[in-house]
Amino acid sequence: MMKATARAHPIQGLLKYHGLADAERNVPVHDSISLCTAPSATTTTVEFGYDADSCLVNGEPVDDEGADRVRTVLDIVRERADVDTGARVQSENSFPSNVGLGASASAYAALALAATDAAGISLSTPALSALARRGATSAARSVAGGFAHLRTSMDDADCTAERIPDAFEEDIRIVVGHVPEFKRTEHAHQVTPESHLFRSRLAHIHESVGDFRDAIRDGDFHRTFELAERDSLNLLAVTMTGPDGWVYWQPDTRRLLQTARRLRDEADVPVYFSCDTGATAYLNTTAEHVDRVTDAVESLDVDTDVWRVGGPPTLLEEHLF
Repeated sequence: MMKATARAHPIQGLLKYHGLADAERNVPVHDSISLCTAPSATTTTVEFGYDADSCLVNGEPVDDEGADRVRTVLDIVRERADVDTGARVQSENSFPSNVGLGASASAYAALALAATDAAGISLSTPALSALARRGATSAARSVAGGFAHLRTSMDDADCTAERIPDAFEEDIRIVVGHVPEFKRTEHAHQVTPESHLFRSRLAHIHESVGDFRDAIRDGDFHRTFELAERDSLNLLAVTMTGPDGWVYWQPDTRRLLQTARRLRDEADVPVYFSCDTGATAYLNTTAEHVDRVTDAVESLDVDTDVWRVGGPPTLLEEHLF
């Protein structure tokens, strides 16, 4: 057996998925579209040949839930590669996790690529996307890179992500407004479909998918991220009207939305708010205006990062152990 290391980028949800049609296999209720963010990344080293599985994330043992998800991916790889040993897994994130920045996407995309390479097998991009999805639904899109569309299907081989061609990702800048409120979304995916608003969300998802794909392929920055801002508000409404009444925004999250709208309305700056199920927010803008947006966010005493569009996961020659 050999050792392998992979690096993958997290995702910003644009048309976010919510609810699982099959929780065991992480099959979402509806399609979703996202954007990989870089240089934020997860780097993961996998080596088979041990008595049992072990997994460290940023030097700490992964919790029981994470260990189960890692083992699910490893078991699929072991079955396909005819491997009967445990694996040592070590992972490092270059950005905060559990705050709404898509860390689970990059985690399981990197794990899927590193584990298959360490086991001596090579998968097509769709097959690797399906494998990563078994760790986290969003990881299927991280495998595709760039703008990615995950199509839901109860056929495991068809529930994969594909990259949407675009002509404007080089000009996109993503100002991250860090609002460090710890969150977990797994339970929300289970119970949020009980919201009376969830049916309304499903009713327009197919139309939204088409609108997003058209805007992305046309290189329409304004339309793409206008749709993302609108979907962020819809996602919050559906989630907070679920049985748990979970309102994951914090005061700074709302201030970030107001900042984006003020810059658009008063200064004609192309910037749009986006937020997954977490308090941290993205302000999507262009290279020409990124400094203006960054200054506005920092004036709120909110820590920032400036990211770009990231590609699919890659193998690295240097290992973590």
